Amino acid sequence: MIESIATGSPRVLGLKLRGTLHDEDYRQFVPAMETILTAEGKVRLFVQFEDFHGWDLHAAWDDLTFGLKHYSDFERIAMVGDREWERWMAAFCKPFTAAKVKYFDKSEVDAAWDWLIHEDVSQPSNEVQLTDANVSEATVAKEKDDLPDFPAESVRSNPGIWYGL
Repeated sequence: MIESIATGSPRVLGLKLRGTLHDEDYRQFVPAMETILTAEGKVRLFVQFEDFHGWDLHAAWDDLTFGLKHYSDFERIAMVGDREWERWMAAFCKPFTAAKVKYFDKSEVDAAWDWLIHEDVSQPSNEVQLTDANVSEATVAKEKDDLPDFPAESVRSNPGIWYGL
């Protein structure tokens, strides 16, 4: 089940995921989310796992296709849970979104909201400006947090490596 969490801002969306997600959940969720994305542009997402058991096969496909379609529509995603596999799931999704993704234990829910809503100006920037004759300007940023790094470029160019294909 996917439930909405009130955030007080149209550009900050809150979701609570419970139980096992099914295709029916995504048939309700996707049109509502796409309406918001069309109206608001880039948004920030708070996801809270509560007694979450994952997805059935069809819902996993729905989730993957939604994520790929909206690769660059999220600025930040804060995930809150209490299981190690949820932490790894947060790390796994990093290559499939342009958003900064960070996992928080359920005891850190206030820190998750703070990170999601506020810009972190106290930390030195970890952006590197690139210039080249062939490239006018580009910014590469790497989010520093406690999640392991995944070979994003390898996954984007060959998603089958995750499945041993």
